[in-house]
Amino acid sequence: MSKSKPDLSRLKPETRLVAAGRDYAEHGFVNPAVYHGSTVLFPSAKALQERSQAYTYGRRGTPTSRAVEDAVALLEGGHKAKIAPSGMAAITTALLAFLKTGDHLLMVDTVYNPARQLCEGLLKGLGIETTYYDPLIGGGLASLIRANTRVVYAESPGSQTMEVQDVPAIAEAAHRAGALLLVDNTWGAGHYFKAFEHGADVSIQAATKYLVGHSDAMMGTVTCTKETWGPFREAYEQMGQFAGPDDMYLTLRGIHTLDVRLERHMKNAIAVAEWLRGRPEVETVLYPALSNAPGHELWKRDFRGASGLFSVVLRPCSEAATSAFLDRLVLFGMGYSWGGFESLAIPFKPHRTATRWGADGPCIRFHIGLENPDDLTADLAEGFAALSSAS
Repeated sequence: MSKSKPDLSRLKPETRLVAAGRDYAEHGFVNPAVYHGSTVLFPSAKALQERSQAYTYGRRGTPTSRAVEDAVALLEGGHKAKIAPSGMAAITTALLAFLKTGDHLLMVDTVYNPARQLCEGLLKGLGIETTYYDPLIGGGLASLIRANTRVVYAESPGSQTMEVQDVPAIAEAAHRAGALLLVDNTWGAGHYFKAFEHGADVSIQAATKYLVGHSDAMMGTVTCTKETWGPFREAYEQMGQFAGPDDMYLTLRGIHTLDVRLERHMKNAIAVAEWLRGRPEVETVLYPALSNAPGHELWKRDFRGASGLFSVVLRPCSEAATSAFLDRLVLFGMGYSWGGFESLAIPFKPHRTATRWGADGPCIRFHIGLENPDDLTADLAEGFAALSSAS
């Protein structure tokens, strides 16, 4: 007699992450197999003509991809999900699925910069107009919606500067006008922010970050409601999107440990952010999980937790002093992306067109990894010593 399978809908989120995707494992193995394949054979001409079997061609789905898609949809609380080869591919596919020539897009002004480049490049070339809006506009977004506005795009917290958006208010304004709300949910990883519970129609993640979690694979995810699933899936398949099986396997592996990793990232980040708050070289810590930080009340209302990504504004100092700080760090690497087990620090200059960034000092984005926070703060102290010497 075989063991019965758990009813995932009745389990807590942490337990669902462990069980997600395991329906595709066979022969007693805990993890599903990695299927490398393009051609799928049909047993008969009739089966070929009807395409009635579960798998018909590698790009149309394998047990590996289905396991990851099911796990992501379960994580996000959506209807179904698809996998793309990068976070940017997920953003591009989602926007092109719901926009056409002559449409209008409302894009948050704090958006991930490559997505801004997409709006100013490919989308503009296709005759799709973009208007950027203040991330803190909330329900006031209604004043910017036009008759041809088809999509509103949110990212909360905002890329680099961590503004927390009032997603429910934005969703209400968008839906009242017949527009869709797409949300970049990478910071909350689908675990600490439930986009669909707050009004999203589509949730997008750069799964390269926390879902993979080990800085060793590129991946994007798009999760849809039942209503948006059909148009998105059609566009996804027409654009030939898919991802490599090994990267999909690494994503599923990461999802299984997401809860414990995010908890440790949050614990470490709060400790380091509080320490940075007390440093004389720091003007502001932009981390909504901290009390009295910008966006804290909305974060507390809508989020179940915080990830390890935040930013700081230093007091005005020279570029040479900022570089000396970064160069002295040993445990903080300098590199793009985030969400892996390692700590990172990278300088940035906010790009705004609809709003104004008012801080005078240099900005640094930190990703706090899984190291001991005492070691991280000691490393940062050495960096600040170098900054002072170079000032």
